[in-house]
Amino acid sequence: MKPIVVLGSGLAGYTLVRELRKLDRNVAITLITRDSADFYSKPMLSNALAQGKTAESLVTTAAAEMAKQLGITLLPHTEVIGMRRENKELQTSAGVIESEKLLMRPLAIRLGEQTTLAKSPVMAGHPYGRLVLALGADPIRLPLQGDAADAVVSVNDLADYAKFRGLLESAQQGVKQVAIIGAGLIGCEFANDLATAGYAVTVIDPAAYPLSGLTPEQAGGQLLAPLASLGVTWRFGVAVKAVDRDTSGYALTLTDASILSADVVLSAVGLRPRIELARSAGLAVNRGIVVDAQLRSSDPDIYALGDCAEIEGRVLPYVLPIMHAARALARVLAGEDARVEFPAMPVVVKTPAHPVAVLPVARDAIGAWRVLANGRGIKFGFFDAQDQLRGFALTGEYATERNAMARQLG
Repeated sequence: MKPIVVLGSGLAGYTLVRELRKLDRNVAITLITRDSADFYSKPMLSNALAQGKTAESLVTTAAAEMAKQLGITLLPHTEVIGMRRENKELQTSAGVIESEKLLMRPLAIRLGEQTTLAKSPVMAGHPYGRLVLALGADPIRLPLQGDAADAVVSVNDLADYAKFRGLLESAQQGVKQVAIIGAGLIGCEFANDLATAGYAVTVIDPAAYPLSGLTPEQAGGQLLAPLASLGVTWRFGVAVKAVDRDTSGYALTLTDASILSADVVLSAVGLRPRIELARSAGLAVNRGIVVDAQLRSSDPDIYALGDCAEIEGRVLPYVLPIMHAARALARVLAGEDARVEFPAMPVVVKTPAHPVAVLPVARDAIGAWRVLANGRGIKFGFFDAQDQLRGFALTGEYATERNAMARQLG
């Protein structure tokens, strides 16, 4: 019998396999990933510097141990080149890599040897019975000008974090300047973390305030002073036009013609679901890979999960929806007539200088934000035309009320 094949070793892929193993200990499962397949918490990437965490120390379970615990065939550092849906076969860059050999290679080597582990230049075919695309998302790349535009980095996985940390360590001595492009959730988390770790941070965003895509201005503005007290400089209403090399690092030209110096430039402007593999195979795609409430794509034997999936019109790139979707899909793959149902799922922004919890509302939602309390922070509720609570933004002392607020939703 052909195995269930999962593409991706992030939270979505591994959670699905764990949940499926609770229901079926015998079904054959193959997990293919272009990464190392070591298990770690991706949300930790944006608050690991202040804790002195290296890429190696963020790993909680090595790839070979994951394969052993879950009873799966694991193919790390393997690219999926395409799929032949009519034959239920994947075309990949390499064959199986034995987990025993992988376990003996130090993580520091594994993080940088994507090409050396996949030794065979001949594409290998891997059959599947049912296929799960847990491909994740790629950082959005801005069309920057300048001779150092390619030096701008993003942190989206463990290897990215290792590279970013290396750049910080190799920067010139003294107070190291880090420019962050984007004042959204990830940009604010990195700003807090870097400033706490002793870096001088400048955050640049064309919006008027932090977290502009998630909160009303008065709520997002609550982050300004607490992060400034750590050493964060805010530049709103401008964007980065060009990044060039200079004698001490990089010179960023902003759209107001001002020049900003930095030793490291981090882009945190968002993620784009990885849909190209699905698109090239003829699956329905929109913002993400289009799936229904059973996580099933336009091909009844192919499913999508996590950051790459668009579930009944919604892309939900957060931990809680991924966990709920993975549990539902495990039941579907085990033969149950299950469907994912999402409860209220607040998003916690990891900014210890001023905590934030948000239940976002759609940009086109009809209603209005209303201040419910104002103290050492602020409490906002979003109410629809029937005066029903549909979302909230909680900062400071009110951030801990997120679960109580969620129970009040109409």
